[in-house]
Amino acid sequence: MTEKVPAEIRHEISRMVKELNEHSYRYYVLDAPVISDAEYDRQYRRLRELEEQFGYVLPDSPTQRVGAPPSERFDKVSHAEPMLSLDNAFSHDEMREFDKKLRKLLNSDKNIEYTVEPKYDGLAMELTYRDGLLVRASTRGDGYEGEDVTRNIRTIREVPLRMEGAPVPHEIDIRGEVYMDTDEFEALNRQREEQGEPAFANPRNAAAGSVRQLDSRITASRRLHLACYGMGSVTGMIFTSQSDFINWLRTSRFPLPAKMAVVKGVDNVIDEILRLEHERDSFPFETDGAVVKVNDFGLQQKLGVKTREPRWAIAYKFQAHRETTVIREIHGSVGRTGVITPFAVFEPVRIGGVTVSRSTLHNWDEIKRKDIRVGDTVVIERAGDVIPHVISVDLKRRPKKSEEVIVPDKCPVCGSQVVREEGEVAARCVSLHCPAQLQEKIVHFASRGGMDIEGLGEKNVEILFKKGLIRHFEDVYRLKKDDLLDLPRFAEKSAQNLISAIEKSKQATLARFLFAIGILHVGEYAARLLARNFRRLDDLYGVQKESILGIKQVGEKIAASVSAFFNDRKNLHLLESMKKLGLDLSNPDFASGRKNGLALEGLTLVITGTLPKSRKDIEALIESHGGHAASAVSANTDYLVAGEDAGSKFEKAKKLGVKIISFDALIKMTEEDSAQRRLF
Repeated sequence: MTEKVPAEIRHEISRMVKELNEHSYRYYVLDAPVISDAEYDRQYRRLRELEEQFGYVLPDSPTQRVGAPPSERFDKVSHAEPMLSLDNAFSHDEMREFDKKLRKLLNSDKNIEYTVEPKYDGLAMELTYRDGLLVRASTRGDGYEGEDVTRNIRTIREVPLRMEGAPVPHEIDIRGEVYMDTDEFEALNRQREEQGEPAFANPRNAAAGSVRQLDSRITASRRLHLACYGMGSVTGMIFTSQSDFINWLRTSRFPLPAKMAVVKGVDNVIDEILRLEHERDSFPFETDGAVVKVNDFGLQQKLGVKTREPRWAIAYKFQAHRETTVIREIHGSVGRTGVITPFAVFEPVRIGGVTVSRSTLHNWDEIKRKDIRVGDTVVIERAGDVIPHVISVDLKRRPKKSEEVIVPDKCPVCGSQVVREEGEVAARCVSLHCPAQLQEKIVHFASRGGMDIEGLGEKNVEILFKKGLIRHFEDVYRLKKDDLLDLPRFAEKSAQNLISAIEKSKQATLARFLFAIGILHVGEYAARLLARNFRRLDDLYGVQKESILGIKQVGEKIAASVSAFFNDRKNLHLLESMKKLGLDLSNPDFASGRKNGLALEGLTLVITGTLPKSRKDIEALIESHGGHAASAVSANTDYLVAGEDAGSKFEKAKKLGVKIISFDALIKMTEEDSAQRRLF
């Protein structure tokens, strides 16, 4: 109890907390420490000893940043004000058009005052403070509801646990970006590879993965940063402008964007964008653009918001990172369906903070069109987390004896015949026993959309395949921890993690499993259609093509492929083996479809225009209620879901007599289904 702690001890702990937080602020935010690391550690240990001895811990104590034992899940958090996304501009002309539109909406010819800052490539975060104390941190989620990650965000040294230095509002939501510096990202990936764990694709994924750890001690072990740039709901204080708010954040000791300029007129905005683009490679973090906002909050309020983004802000996207290098080799990579995709191996080059040495060449026709050859000097582009690709060839620097690349007639892995059907871009290996296809099928089986077996990625599958430990799906369920311990990339912890992930995957849904086993032409949507119409896996054994064709939205190719798969004795033997090894499939899709009815069962819907939710979320909503989300309007379309700025699809739907509905109407059609409440 607090009253039992001597007053002098409470005073001493309070003093030490304040001093240590001051030193942390100077070290992590200002980069200007005034004491040595050893002295900080000594004071920190003394504070921890006092806290443990007297059981008196202040909520903003630096000892509360070390992380806590794992939790079972993240709770959902509703944002008091929606965390909207930003519209994009890709050229200076589009920036001028943005400015012109705003001045028209404001009915003014005066130059608008804007703020310009780097766009951080990280994870959007909202911090809620009540009477100056951090009470919650939540992810952006769908903009309306995110996840409570307070325990993890408290481990970031730059995040104030208690506000100091400026007036404190009763409650405020402060928004920012959690990110990881590129050097720290590469160090983390080296460490993960040494421990046999999969590397992160880019710093943004690394930051997001670190924040979403159920064990906050893992988050604490990684060097994450925060840049605060925005505000949600606030009570008890009034801000007049973005620059006013940023100055308050600075006084309150929050970490801010690396740079922020306040300028008048779009020409000066463009000058600042050019300056940031020129300096982007000097930043220790990845940035893919600049964020431009109307500075005056009164004008922001007048301009308002569209369905999913504010009218008063825009993200200018920089040109993708490009570098020049030399192609040393061109090979073919064999996928799980036998398609041979060409790729280039080139001199390693650093692009956008990441060193790359391989690039997809997409297909053989693309190689011919661009006339790409071994020995060529080429321009490589990498945008965000997209795989690098070749933009152009410098023909002036081409070696004299270079040769055209031809489509292989033999599989580069197994040497079997390669077939390229007339009218198809793809060249395929037709062997049923090609090791590369088998490996890729297992990688697909273990993927996130499949059985979601973390740790069973491409590199680990290759190791297990070479050692003869896996040859097909059922071999995954025969793996034991002792099988892994002597293999490269595996240590005690990583081996146990993989075995645990495999065991967990045995409890899957029928739809997920049907997608995972890689039946030709059966994607995630087709797998869900099958699950809605067949209660158990066994019900598909021996199924005839006609039975599959009876399902609306399933065509000849899918029906023939599914029937062929479930009438193959080897396949059925494989499925039975997996069941004996513990595979236990549930089928909520069939249960919900039969018990509650599916509001959109058998209907085809197309989405167009700007809508309150992302296209991906709306497609998921449609499909969860039995509908099919198509990409193009046709005579078979039942409904067009139209938002603002609907274009050619809207006109075509009117000509064809397709019923046009709003997003709200779609919600009303599905609102009685429990699945709708889970999604939105």
